[in-house]
Amino acid sequence: MSDVAQPESTPEATLGPLPEWDLSDLYPAPDSPELERDLVEAETAARKFEAQWQGRLSDSDGATLATAIAEYERIQEQLGRIASYAHLTYAGDMSRAENGRFYQAIQERVTGVSTHLLFFALELNRIDEQALQEKFVDPALARWAPWLRDQRAWRPHQLEDAVERVLHEKHVTGRAAWTRLFDESMSAMRFDLDGAQLSETEILDKLTSRDRDLRQRAGQAFGAGLKGQERLLALITNTLAKDKAIEDGWRDFPRPVSSRNLANLVEDEVVDALVTAVAESYPRLSHRYYALKARWLGLDTLAFWDRNAPLPESDDRRIPWDEARQTVLEAYAAFSPDLAAVGQRFFDNDWIDASPRSGKAPGAFAHPTVPSAHPYLLLNYQGRVRDVMTLAHELGHGVHQVLAGERQGHLLSNTPLTLAETASVFGEMLTFRALLAQTKDLAKRKAMLAGKVEDMLNTVVRQIAFHRFEERVHDARRQGELLPEELGRHWMETQKEALGPAFTLDDSYAIYWAYVPHFVHVPFYVYAYAFGDCLVNSLYAVYEQAHEGFAQRYLELLAAGGSQRHKELLAPFGLDASDPAFWRKGLGVVENMIDELEAMER
Repeated sequence: MSDVAQPESTPEATLGPLPEWDLSDLYPAPDSPELERDLVEAETAARKFEAQWQGRLSDSDGATLATAIAEYERIQEQLGRIASYAHLTYAGDMSRAENGRFYQAIQERVTGVSTHLLFFALELNRIDEQALQEKFVDPALARWAPWLRDQRAWRPHQLEDAVERVLHEKHVTGRAAWTRLFDESMSAMRFDLDGAQLSETEILDKLTSRDRDLRQRAGQAFGAGLKGQERLLALITNTLAKDKAIEDGWRDFPRPVSSRNLANLVEDEVVDALVTAVAESYPRLSHRYYALKARWLGLDTLAFWDRNAPLPESDDRRIPWDEARQTVLEAYAAFSPDLAAVGQRFFDNDWIDASPRSGKAPGAFAHPTVPSAHPYLLLNYQGRVRDVMTLAHELGHGVHQVLAGERQGHLLSNTPLTLAETASVFGEMLTFRALLAQTKDLAKRKAMLAGKVEDMLNTVVRQIAFHRFEERVHDARRQGELLPEELGRHWMETQKEALGPAFTLDDSYAIYWAYVPHFVHVPFYVYAYAFGDCLVNSLYAVYEQAHEGFAQRYLELLAAGGSQRHKELLAPFGLDASDPAFWRKGLGVVENMIDELEAMER
């Protein structure tokens, strides 16, 4: 692994050397001949593909159509490798103008090439359903049935070819440009805390300090920094919401969330059932837990900067990177040696970038790249217990992406968001259960259990509160532009509902909507976290009841990628996300943990 310098807040002596990813598995450098060669090859292949297949798909037999799809997949994977390299280079240091220019240039060239492929999905969707079913008699085409099914789900919302082309080509100067503006603005922002200029990652870490005065200063300083950019951040939010409303209107989507649900291959009513179930559980979950936390901290009410405060018994030592790696891999191995073996590859091959250096993208993600390469993980590791859980989470994504890519190939490996969080949240649960089993001290067990409850509340309650904020903003934006104060009002109302009477939220919290990247990058992404957490809670309950054969069925679920929908994938476990009892079961796991914490008080 490569060693990189550590920031002052997390000295190398505490965490040990942190890994930095090696992107040369994709391309040697942004100006490498290999990258330019692939761009030229992709454009040549796309133009040839367009000339060969445009206007011929409906008359092709099953075997011929299968040949066309295989070539389409090959070109798309080549473009995916190029785009992934540009994105990861940019994420590694957004402060370098050269990286931003390179990222934009690649986006423009890839968009230009893919314009020649746009006809393919549009023509496939115009094939008569009966005629297509007759083509599936050929086994070569039958392999692509799941991909074709998912493509054709968009048929009712498909526009004329010329309009689709305009939307496609203008994406780089529309939504993609506004997203880049948000990312670069947030990466460049510094927050003044006691005279020190801290990045977003660094100042948010202060909100987990034991020192309440420090937490307050950090929370208010972060709010003040965001407030200074509120007009820009409100403009980005308003523009993207209006852009979405325009396209949703053209495509005849009934609600702002409907297009995301279709992309996630989940019905509106299933998501509505999830949101309703979680919102109805607020008093039993978050309200009850945070009342407990206020008592533990000796406070009448909590401020927003107390939400992630450590409990008095919490272990707040900095955990070295090697210990975090060992903890996560051992937890994975106890469940499945095969799962751990895939995870080990990320550490052995420089597929992880963990150092929270200046200019780097904040937060964490797992990028699948393409099956012919491998995923990469981005972390900002600072040694907290939550950072260990983040490692477990992103490694789960990475393992999922490896298994699906190797089994399904490029077009069929893409997992809908409703299932994309399964492996990540399951990895967190495995790691937590392993740590809890090793902890015998009652006070430390209580602190660990409380920490897990908080993580689950952040994943379920907080994300649904985010979702409800998005619903209100997108509904209101259809009536006109929202002032920053109106965005803040929607934020405060939805967050107060979720957090409950144990919290007193001051005005400096009203701007916190502005830093959540999911609102910008992928509108209505956030409910997928709650979906995944409840799904994993239900899955884990099945695992606890019957270990025999579970790990193999679980690995098969991950390897299925996007080849099956949630009903098919959950059926072997006796689970059905369309059943309201499914959500009650998942939420019941959190409720039972809070029951256990309350019992410790007696």
